[in-house]
Amino acid sequence: MLRRFLLATLVAIPCYLAGAFGGGALLYELSSNTHDRSMEAAMTGAFATGPAAAVIGFLTVMLWPKRNR
Repeated sequence: MLRRFLLATLVAIPCYLAGAFGGGALLYELSSNTHDRSMEAAMTGAFATGPAAAVIGFLTVMLWPKRNR
């Protein structure tokens, strides 16, 4: 169980980075905000899409069925 938790934590880190940078870039391109677009993209990536991707990655590893040995 601890091994699976550590693996899930290690998977969550790159998932966070992919979600943060991907969500920020996507929002930067699609946002209609002209005053503060870069700040909006950075905050959305850091506090919304990044954590969401990390949680999805973590739960995917934790809930993935074990192989029979």
